Order: sequence, then C-alpha cells, then structure tokens
Amino acid sequence: MFSTPSKLSAALFAGLLLALQPVHARTVRDINNQSVELPQQVNRIADLWPANNQVVLMLGGADKLVATTEATRNLPWFAKVYPRIKNVPALSNGQTVQSEALLGVRPDAVLLSQPAMQQQVRRAGMKPVLVRFQDFNGLKQTVRITADVIGGNAPQIARRYNAELDGNLRFVRSRLANLSDAQKPTVLHLTGGANLRRIDGGRSIIGEWIRIAGGRPALPEQANLSEVTMEAIVQANPDIIIVGGRNAAQAIARIKQDPAWQSIKAVQNNRLHANPIGTFGWDRYSTEAALQVLWAAKLLHPQRFTDVDMTAKTQDFYRRYYHYNLSAAEAQRILQGLDPQ
Repeated sequence: MFSTPSKLSAALFAGLLLALQPVHARTVRDINNQSVELPQQVNRIADLWPANNQVVLMLGGADKLVATTEATRNLPWFAKVYPRIKNVPALSNGQTVQSEALLGVRPDAVLLSQPAMQQQVRRAGMKPVLVRFQDFNGLKQTVRITADVIGGNAPQIARRYNAELDGNLRFVRSRLANLSDAQKPTVLHLTGGANLRRIDGGRSIIGEWIRIAGGRPALPEQANLSEVTMEAIVQANPDIIIVGGRNAAQAIARIKQDPAWQSIKAVQNNRLHANPIGTFGWDRYSTEAALQVLWAAKLLHPQRFTDVDMTAKTQDFYRRYYHYNLSAAEAQRILQGLDPQ
C-alpha cells in the first residue's frame, strides 16, 4: 500500500529533523547547571582557566589540550610533569581570549571561568563550558564537570579524587575535633609577594582550609584577593603568616626586614611560611588542595599529625594522578614553595 501525501510529508519532515541533529551528540551541565551539547567523543579541548588545566592533567585529558593560557605555560612544575604544555598554544591570559586563533585550533569544547569569555566563545560558534569555584564543594563539582567533558575513564578518576579529598577533610576534622578556640592560631594568608597588602581572608576557600586545619582566619570578613591596609594587618596581629605564589621566599625576607611588620606575633616568633606550589598553587583553585589541608593541619598542629609524612604524601599523589615519579628532593621543593631545580 502506498503512503498518503500527508503521511509521506510527515515522514520526510521527521527524517529532516533527525538529519539536522548533531551525530552522536551528548549533553554536559556546567557550574551554573546550564546544558552544553558536545560531541560524543571530545578529542580537542581548549582550557582557558589557568587553574583548570591542572584538573585536565589530573583527569588524564592533557593530551587533548589544543589551547591553554599564558599562566599555565609559565608554571614550572606543570611543565616538569607535562613538558608538552610548552607546545600548546596560549590563547588566553585568563581574562580575554583570542577568538580567531581559538577557532583555528578547532576545539570540541572550551573550558573557562569567566562569563564574559563564555559569551564571546559562544558567539564565535564554539562550545563553552563554565567551571569555577570558591570552596571545596565547588572544587569537587568542577572536577566532575571537567571529567564529563573529557569522557573516557576521566569520570572514574574524578570520583576517586573527590572521595580522597573528602577522606582527607574528614581525617583532619576528626584529629582536631576537640580543639578549643584558644588552641586555634590566627592565620594570615598573603596572596603573593608582589603586594604584601593583598590577602585572602575568611570568606574564601583559603579561609575554609584554615578553619578545617584548626586555625582562625586573621581577617575573617575579607574575601579572596582583598587589598587591606597595613594598619588592619597589625591590628589583626596573626600568630602565623602563610605566603602564596612563586616569590614567597623573597616576600618572607622582605617582611623580616620591614619595620612595619615587626610588632606582629608571627614575625616575632618566626612563624612565616611559604605555601606549597606544584602544578598549581596548593592554596587556591587547586586539586592539590587535597594535600594542602593535610599540610596546613600539620603546620598548625604538628603534635597531632606526627604520623603524616607530607613528602611521601606528595610523591604518592603525583604518582597516582600525574603518573610522574617525583623524587623526595622534588617533593620537598614543592612543599617549600620552590621551583624545580
């Protein structure tokens, strides 16, 4: 029996709709729960958030990178662990993107953290996936989203990492459960050595790990990357100062010589410490925050964590997640905030 014209037209229309659908497409959801349609197999990834390139590396997707950032290519430990990063085009400074060049590398997905860049990339016809976070829950969510983009066995690695992070947080909280407020030192975290008045306060992931590690943020109402006065720092009078960034050692030397800092307890008691920095700084936006919380807890309460060997922990993390055999000397340099030799 022949089809009627109306049935034939409906069948043709349905076939046309199917033909217009992307072949083997799949959907992922970004940090704002927005749907992004990607190819079933993502082979080419542009990661335009410096911090998130480390997430891609940890999840086994670095060989898919076709674009990265200037900051990522300039991270010495990242290049040590994954030398190919030096050959990946740097098409963003983390705030802006070279759209034409990005189109030229034909990414299947573009990971980024800035909504303005997201709109720019979308208008250019590419597939942006927004990832960003300010706390440990957001870190776990970003790891999961990035794994969804990469595909393959990345989601399995993400689940293993998130479980390990949760386990480390539980371990530290358990060891410090009976601390009184009087036993919790006040901690000031300086963003880096370039500006000694720029701090990371209590309203940030830095404040979160300080509290978990048994400390109190010296400036609890300040947010991430806040610039404060010297008077505010002196008034806070922290027990411990931790300095982030690659120039922490120079910053500590400057603080020790600067008269403005000499009344502060941390300076008087020589409690000035460089924050570890590996494939990214451990202190912020980092999968190595799973190590940071252990390091900080041992720093603040060494007598409660005598059994935690941070050199061995660092070596083990790099072996399992980066497939890099870190020597004990290399691990110690990371823990001291120093570049590779």
